Order: sequence, then structure tokens, then C-alpha cells
Amino acid sequence: MQSKLTNNRLESLDALRGFDMFFITGGATLLTAIAAFFPDSTVWQTIAKQMEHVPWDGLVHHDTIFPLFLFIAGISFPFSLQKQKEKGKSMTSIYLKILRRGLILVFLGLVVSGFLRFEFETLRWPSVLGRIGLAWMFAAFIFTATGKKLWPKVAVIPVILIGYWLVSAFVHAPGVDPSIDPLTREGNIACYIDRTLLGPHCYKPDYDPEGLLSTLPAICTAMLGMLTGVFVQRNKPTNKTTLVIFGAGVVCAILGAAWNIIYPINKALWSSSFVLAVAGYSLIMFALFYYIIDVRGWRKWDFYFKVIGMNSILIYMAPRFIDFSKLNHRVFDGVFSLLPEQYYAVAETLGYMLVLWLFMYFMYRQKIFLKV
Repeated sequence: MQSKLTNNRLESLDALRGFDMFFITGGATLLTAIAAFFPDSTVWQTIAKQMEHVPWDGLVHHDTIFPLFLFIAGISFPFSLQKQKEKGKSMTSIYLKILRRGLILVFLGLVVSGFLRFEFETLRWPSVLGRIGLAWMFAAFIFTATGKKLWPKVAVIPVILIGYWLVSAFVHAPGVDPSIDPLTREGNIACYIDRTLLGPHCYKPDYDPEGLLSTLPAICTAMLGMLTGVFVQRNKPTNKTTLVIFGAGVVCAILGAAWNIIYPINKALWSSSFVLAVAGYSLIMFALFYYIIDVRGWRKWDFYFKVIGMNSILIYMAPRFIDFSKLNHRVFDGVFSLLPEQYYAVAETLGYMLVLWLFMYFMYRQKIFLKV
């Protein structure tokens, strides 16, 4: 059985991307609201805690959403590159397309941050989309420039991760008491660079979680995805292929956990241990979706996620400009009024998610996709 590709798209990737976006389009809020019904349940309270970012060191499910998206973008690139080469595109045009895509994502990130309000004095420059754009772009440049050779693609990962660890863990922020841990906000060099160079353009006064220096290890997240894409490209969808992907995920997760002992897993710093830990999660999740959809051929169940995943940039940006919450109340307030008060939060979230999904379904039916 061959992987199902539609317009050069791997269906399991669209479904996994949709599953990932599900949590930021209401899924996390929904699970938290359901957990409120079970205050004495250890399981449900643990689930609720997984739906919020950790303050600094540590890892919960909500911290995996962003890097999984970047990892998936990496997996897609070898397929895109192959398609461009088959069409006879020159290397110059390929590099320009990579550059254009990266810069468009950076610009869209600025738009989400409020660029169109023209309040440039306090406009946040870094962003989630900007981090994806830059990290993916530099990884794509490296991937393309190294041609068919795998070793430089692989070698760049430990070079960056070990180098970033050494700088983060042993280079103190200038002017800070040397006794302060360099892996704290105050003592970390990456945070110092952000607050010095970005100033009021940071997300927070003392650092930015999508800052400048931490873009380097994020390149490795995208590169690990690209290497996974190469492996999928070169192998048929079989149980063995799935097991290799799953095994690689387990190895990355173990390495990340081991490194965490001396170099804490930290999303805000995008620490090297964080890169390996979330790569482990991403590989294991991809192995699961790949096995179910591409190896076993069970596809009907994934439609909900596929509608979201095929238009992921749009579903991320749309709620910033369209008041789906207001639309939700216009449509469902009558229904909400019939429910007991304790069910309101769950019903409201379900209504919001339904309205948003129906909007995405309309775009899907009209074949309108925000492509970058």
C-alpha cells in the first residue's frame, strides 16, 4: 500500500497538523472545562494541568503544540523540494521561494501582533509565525544547499544543540551577578540579548519566548522534521517503517530526559533538551498517525482534523480578525440558556469550536487555502 498523496500532500501530516491545532482552537479550553466537573479526579486534574504552559522549566502537553507544528513543516519540505525539482525549477527559484515563504511568515506574525494598528513603538517583533518562518527557512536553506548528502544535514544538529547548550549554560548575561544561574531569566544570555536589542518589542519585559538567539535550536526542530520526511520519502509505508520512526522518537525522548538532568527542558529558551524531548513526542505522534492513516489505510475518521490541518495558517490567524466568540453567542445563546449553569462553559466552548470548524469547512469546500 502506498502513502496517499493528494497534490503531493501526505494525508497523515494534514491530520496530525489538525490534531495539533485542535488544542489552540478550543480543545485545551474544552478539556479544562470538562475537568472542572471532576475536581477530585487525579486523571482529569492532571489533564487540565497539561493544557497550560509551564512558567519556566518543565514540559507539559501545551508546550508541544508549537514545536510539533514546526516539526511537521519540516517533514513536508522534502516532498515540496522534490516536486519543484521534478517541475524543472532552478536552484535560484527554489532558494527564492524558501526566502519568500520565510519572510511572509515573519510578516504575518507581525500582522497578528498588531502591525496594522501602526503602533510601531511597542509592536512585538518576534512571534510564533516569525519563529516558524525563520527556523524553517534556515533549515530549508541548509537542507537544500547540502544536496543529497545526509551527513551534513545530520551533523548540523548536534553542532547547534551542543553549542547552544554551552553558550546558554556557561555564558552569563553581562552586568549580572556571576552567582546567578545563567539558566534563569535574569542570568541567561539569550534573555539578555532579547531585552537589550528588542527592548519594548519583547513579549515580556525581561525576555521573549520567540527571541533571537533561541531561533538557533529551533532550526534543529525543523531539520529533524526534514530528516524524518526524507526517511518517509525513501521507504514504503510498512510496519517496519513505522517502528523505525517510533523507535527514533523513543530515543530522542530518552536523550532529552537525560539532558534535562543538567540542562533543563525549557520552551521559553527552546533549550537543546527541549528540542530532543519534543522531537521524541513529535516522532511518536507522527508514527501513530502514519501507521493508522498511511499503513493501515484507516482514513474516514480524520476528516475533522484534516479540514483544520489543510488550512492551519488561516485557522491560526482568523480568530484574530473575526469575532467567532460573538458569532457563537448569536447562533447558540438560545441553546445555552436552556442548559444548567454548570454546563455553560463546556457548551460555550463546543459552540465556539463548531462555529470555527464550520468556517474552515466552508473554506475547505470552496478550495480556499491560505498558502505561504
